[in-house]
Parts: sequence; structure tokens; C-alpha cells
Amino acid sequence: MGDKGDNTNKPAPVVLHPVYTVNNIQHKVRVLDGTKVTCSSWVKLFHLNARGYKVLDHIDGTKPPAKEDPNYESWAEIDAIVLQWIYGSLSDEILVRIIEPESTALEAWTRLKKKF
Repeated sequence: MGDKGDNTNKPAPVVLHPVYTVNNIQHKVRVLDGTKVTCSSWVKLFHLNARGYKVLDHIDGTKPPAKEDPNYESWAEIDAIVLQWIYGSLSDEILVRIIEPESTALEAWTRLKKKF
């Protein structure tokens, strides 16, 4: 009762997913242009960042949670960021061949792999 050590009324701290700490993916992954930066080099860099920022499951074929799952909304937000990373690290010439409306990161990743 009123002890200084009593933390039962304090809300749990909000833990920020690491993906939200990336301000500009181009500072971490160079732009894939197919000449200076090859697809294989780009994929290696992208994988390193995806693993480090705990979003590899968005491009490795892992199934997303069901839309009814309470975690789906958070997953969808993170997936949109990973999709922005993909689109934001492609040259304009490659982007127009890959970009699709209502895409997931995995779908874009798969389209890119098929092109190369």
C-alpha cells in the first residue's frame, strides 16, 4: 500500500520495434540500379538490414498473421515500412517494373527476384 517499490499502477513500457528507428534506408542499403549495384550485392545488404531490424520474416516466405489476429495490424504497418524500404532502394527504371498497388513486401521481393 503506497510503498515506493509498488509498481502495480504503472503502465507497461511501450517497446518500439527496431524497424521504426530507420530514418532513411538508402543510408544502409545502396540503390539497386543493376550496374553499379548488382542485384546479388543489393540482396545481401538488404538481408543484413532485414535481419538486424527484425523484419526478415517479411521477405523470407513466413506467413503473415491472419487478418483476425490481434497482431495483424502491427504486422501490416511493419510490412508497409519494409515495402517502402524495397521501393525506396530501387532505381527509377527498376521500380516501375516492380511496383504494384496493394502489395506486400514479400510479393514485391518475389517480383524483384523473378526480374533478376
